[in-house]
Amino acid sequence: MTTVTIQFPESVFSALRWAPAEFIKEMRTEAATQWYAQQRVSQEKGAEIAGISRAEFINELARRRIPVVQVNFKELMEEVRRDD
Repeated sequence: MTTVTIQFPESVFSALRWAPAEFIKEMRTEAATQWYAQQRVSQEKGAEIAGISRAEFINELARRRIPVVQVNFKELMEEVRRDD
């Protein structure tokens, strides 16, 4: 596993009223959900990045009002044609 070190002023944690561990968890979840919303990662990879289960990741997407299922128009039309 790779470790990434990021330095923040102590004032960041007090401003957000989070402990450093909470801040890191939120950063990982925020990054994972945004990358999923941008269709850059799958649910499985998003959950891995966030450090949570896939079910928890799906719940987090729903909580943030990010569509859990991402299908573009072309994929939808292919699916419709397969069902005919």
